Amino acid sequence: MAEKERRRFRLKAREGHAGEHVKAGGIRKRLRDRPRLRPRVFGYLTEEKESLRQGFASLFISSAGELLAGIALAGISGTLEELVGLAVLIPAAIGMRGAIFGAMGSRLSTSIQTGLFSFSLRRGVLAENVQAAVVLSLISGVFLAFLARYLSEILGIETELSVFDYVVISTLGGLIAGVLLLGITIFVARVSVVRGWDMDNIAAPMITAAGDILTLPALVLATYLIGIPIFSSGLAVALAAAAVVVVFLGTRLGTENLRRILIESLPILALTGAVTILVGVAFEDRRDHFLTFAALLILLPPFLQEGGALGGILSSRLSSKIHLGLLAPRGLPSLSAFRDFALIYTFAAGVYLFIGGASHFLALALGQNSPGLFLMLAISALAGLIATTTAVLAAYYGSIISYRFGLDPDTYGIPIITSAVDLLGFMSLIISLIIFGLAG
Repeated sequence: MAEKERRRFRLKAREGHAGEHVKAGGIRKRLRDRPRLRPRVFGYLTEEKESLRQGFASLFISSAGELLAGIALAGISGTLEELVGLAVLIPAAIGMRGAIFGAMGSRLSTSIQTGLFSFSLRRGVLAENVQAAVVLSLISGVFLAFLARYLSEILGIETELSVFDYVVISTLGGLIAGVLLLGITIFVARVSVVRGWDMDNIAAPMITAAGDILTLPALVLATYLIGIPIFSSGLAVALAAAAVVVVFLGTRLGTENLRRILIESLPILALTGAVTILVGVAFEDRRDHFLTFAALLILLPPFLQEGGALGGILSSRLSSKIHLGLLAPRGLPSLSAFRDFALIYTFAAGVYLFIGGASHFLALALGQNSPGLFLMLAISALAGLIATTTAVLAAYYGSIISYRFGLDPDTYGIPIITSAVDLLGFMSLIISLIIFGLAG
């Protein structure tokens, strides 16, 4: 009996050693294979060389354009002081252009990848998106005007502009910028098709940057039409009536796809407008902090835009993958989604340091004040990290939630990101200013 037990023990021991050898062999095999099994994220970034090249190129070009918008914003500081309450409208009007035309670019990108795109302005995807952009630009301008005027009154924000003034500035300025943006969006789509570029990587930063650059001068141009007796109020009434009419015609007589775009876009753009108006209220309330250092005023447009652009790139990529069946809309992001997250953080690291340093040097070149190069880099980097994280979460969950509810993530993704990143991005900038002692 004892001998049998000893034999059984020796047999188990040999099996155990064999198991250890198997385990050791597996470990050695994994060690040998490690060069081939590089960290998946870095491997993915290596595979995405073309996306990195296109994305960085479009982001840095858009950042340069946004810095021009920042210079323009610093240049109209006198207008902001003269027309008290105008600052409430600026972030919302700028953000709305990015939301409308960024979503249009995302839809066009998906149609290109799925083979549904054509250059016809009479019928098809492009024609429907052009019509939707015109209708949404008109109605959003009127909506933002009423929201800016009465929300300012409710929150006790001082304003010298009447509701008619807001309607003229918001709607007419939005239409002027919108017509130009429409041409740019169609041009980007055409170039993407001809050159074989991935529009997901370039549409959001290029279109939102163009929107920021064009909207601010358009709003200032529209201010010259306010304060004219009878004419200004009559123009405001006509614009409001036209907005109601085109929405009715679009939702009643438009094609099925046009009606769907309008019906899905109107609620989310209303939410976007409400959130970005709050950004304007916060900007008006803390305007003195930015007027003290012109470098911060120059930084503001590119900072807010880059968060939306980064989220827009991610949203477009995720939306296209969901449509193509390459990404499952799950509550917890998959490895494929984390790879795209890594791509966005890689973009963010370079872009936020660039705009922080550039804002400092531009302010000095213009003979304006700056808190210093180190502080500008630190402020932009810290606030950018917070804003990018917000953009990533908004892009992912905005895309999958809209898809699960049977809605088009192309239509919902970028407006959700624009509103979330504009508000939380501005808050992150204020937090960063407080941390570094430039705001109380």
